[in-house]
Amino acid sequence: MNRRTFLQTTGLSTAAIATGLTSCISSSGNKAYMDRHFHISSGIHKIPKLRISMDRIVKETVGLRPFRASGPRLDCEMLGRKTIVHNYGHGGSGWSLSWGTGNIAREKAEATGEKRFAVLGCGTVGIATARLLQERGHEVTIYAKELPPHVTSFLATGTWSPAYRLCDPEKITPQLKADWEKACLFSFRTFQNLLGFNDIVSWVDEYVVRNDMPAANEMHGQLEIKGLLPERVLLSRKEHPFKASYVARMSGMMFNIPSYLHKQLNDFMLFGGKVKIREFKTLEDIDALEEKCVVNCTGLGAKFLFNDEELTPVSGQLSCLIPQPEVTYKLNTQGASVIARKDGIYLGGNGIVGNWDTTPSREQTEKVVTVLQELMQNMRG
Repeated sequence: MNRRTFLQTTGLSTAAIATGLTSCISSSGNKAYMDRHFHISSGIHKIPKLRISMDRIVKETVGLRPFRASGPRLDCEMLGRKTIVHNYGHGGSGWSLSWGTGNIAREKAEATGEKRFAVLGCGTVGIATARLLQERGHEVTIYAKELPPHVTSFLATGTWSPAYRLCDPEKITPQLKADWEKACLFSFRTFQNLLGFNDIVSWVDEYVVRNDMPAANEMHGQLEIKGLLPERVLLSRKEHPFKASYVARMSGMMFNIPSYLHKQLNDFMLFGGKVKIREFKTLEDIDALEEKCVVNCTGLGAKFLFNDEELTPVSGQLSCLIPQPEVTYKLNTQGASVIARKDGIYLGGNGIVGNWDTTPSREQTEKVVTVLQELMQNMRG
C-alpha cells in the first residue's frame, strides 16, 4: 500500500468512526452525555452481569428504620433544668438527611447558650450532629450503648434517598416541608464536600428495570427539589441489555458505610470529642448527666426512653454478595434491588412495618436471588 492509498483509507475509516459516534450519541435524543457503561460500537449499555447464586451470599442482616407517621422529631422539651433537643425518627432517610437535621438540631442546641453538649446515639445522625457542634467550637460527648458496627445505621443500604419512608404523605405539613427542604439542601452540599475521601461518598449509575411502568412515588411533587439530581432518562430497547419493557437510568449518591462511619467517628475523636459507653433506661439517667443540653439521636430507642408511641420500626433485610470490582451500579426491579458498595453487593427488596424481629429469613434471600438470577440470565451480551 502506497502513502496516498494509506491516507485515503485512513481518512475513510476516520470518517466512518466519526459518523458512527455521532449516530450513537444522538440516537437517544434526550441525552446530553455518555455514561461509562455505554458501549460505542454496539450502541447499548454494557452493564456487567452479577455472578449471583446462594453460595455467594456471605452475610444476611435485618435493619430497623425508625419511622414516625408525622415525620422526624426535631423539637425541644425540658427535663427539669435540662434542655432535650430531639433529632430522630427519619424512617428510611436517616443517612441522607443526617447532616441537615443535625444542623437544625445544632441551631436549637446553640440557642440555649450552652457550650458543652451531650449527644445520645452513635449512628450516622448522632455522629453528624456531634461533628457539626464541634465545628462551632463546642465541647461534645457522645453517649451510646453501642458503637459502629453494632448500630442500626450500619445495617442500612447507604444510598441518597432523602424522602424514602420519611412520613405518611397525608401528614406533610408546611413546617415539615420547610424543615425537609432545609435539611435536604444542607445534607446534599455536605456530601458533595466529602467526595474524593477514599470513596466514602460516590456518584453511581442507577437503573430501574421493569416489565411495567413503575407507580408514581407518593412523595413525588410534595417532597422534591427540582434540579438537585440529573433527570431520569428512559432508555430505548437498543440502548440496554435487559429483557424488559421499561428501563431508565439516573444518577445517585452512595455511601460506603464502614469507611464512612469510621472516618466520621475518627474525626470526632481527633477534634477532641469523647465517647462514653452508657445505656440509658430512664429519664433520670439522662437528668444525671453533667451537660445541661442533650441532643437525642437515639432513633428507635426514643420509643421507650421518651415514650414516643408514634415511633415504629420498618424492617428491611439485606443479603450480601461477594464484591465484583466491575459491578459499580445500583439497580431496582420488581421484588429486588442491587446496591454495589465497596464492602459487598447488597441485595434487598422488602420492608415490614411494625416488625421488631432482626432474624434474617433465608426464604427472603432465596426470593430476591431468584428474581435477580432470572434478570441476569435474560440479559443480552
